[in-house]
Amino acid sequence: MKTAVITGSAGQDGRYLSAHLRKLGYEVIGLTLDSDVNIVDSTSVARLLKEKQPAEVYHLAAYHHSSQDKLTDDLEVFREGNAVHAIATANFLDGIRRFSPSSRFFFAASCHVFGSPPAPVQDETTPLNPDGLYGITKECGWRLCRHYRETYQVFAAVGILYNHESPLRPASFVAKKIAQAAVAIRDGRQDKLTLGDLDAQIDWGFAGDYVDAMQRVLQLPVPEEFVIASGETHRVRDFVEEAFRLTGLDWRKYVVVDPALLRRTTRLPLAGNCEKLRRLTGWEPRTSFKELVNMMVTAEQGTQLLA
Repeated sequence: MKTAVITGSAGQDGRYLSAHLRKLGYEVIGLTLDSDVNIVDSTSVARLLKEKQPAEVYHLAAYHHSSQDKLTDDLEVFREGNAVHAIATANFLDGIRRFSPSSRFFFAASCHVFGSPPAPVQDETTPLNPDGLYGITKECGWRLCRHYRETYQVFAAVGILYNHESPLRPASFVAKKIAQAAVAIRDGRQDKLTLGDLDAQIDWGFAGDYVDAMQRVLQLPVPEEFVIASGETHRVRDFVEEAFRLTGLDWRKYVVVDPALLRRTTRLPLAGNCEKLRRLTGWEPRTSFKELVNMMVTAEQGTQLLA
């Protein structure tokens, strides 16, 4: 039986990946903020790797900062993101090098490492040019994987993850916010939904599909970088229209646009070309955009989708 370590196992991706790996027969060791293992402490990580000798390590823990968070100082935001995305990544990579050389490592990077890209569709060759602290610290984790891969032959693969949603998303994410509001307004628990930009284009996919891609990447003979995306963009307006249609409401009566909610100027959309992933692993996203919206709205009405 393979053993897999998952950081951030209580989050959206961690929960879907844990369930997916258990179905495949893995023993899963999930790490959360309450775990005995502190991922930003090198000794703690080394002890775990030395004792468990996991076949695979998935570093999914992430520090997401939104305009709704209390922490607004850039230096503090950077420190938090750097601890999770860079320091913890280095701890695992060096621990694998020293104590568990057969372990395979997956780093969950983000399309935000591309920042404002030079082309509307990005792949593994697109220049890294993050324009936010989240992308900056994720780029550092990516480069650490390259360093340990090239210098010490650690099996360190990188997934460049585009927006992926599910009913497990926190309400601070726009897709979840829309799904919740559509049901709450229909049920009389909410009067309106305020959004920043209805024309923003997003490459949306389903988290349950994307964790399948993560596992496939670690089965390949050579570790590399892989875009994990749907390859399609949809406007926020499209998500709103579909969500409210499913609840029988005319969204135009309830949605208010407030540009003050925007945190950056308009830029080219981030849309991923996952041809390399498809060619080498056979992976395909199984869940369509409309199916994703339906899933999230249905979940807000009380349907349990994941144990």
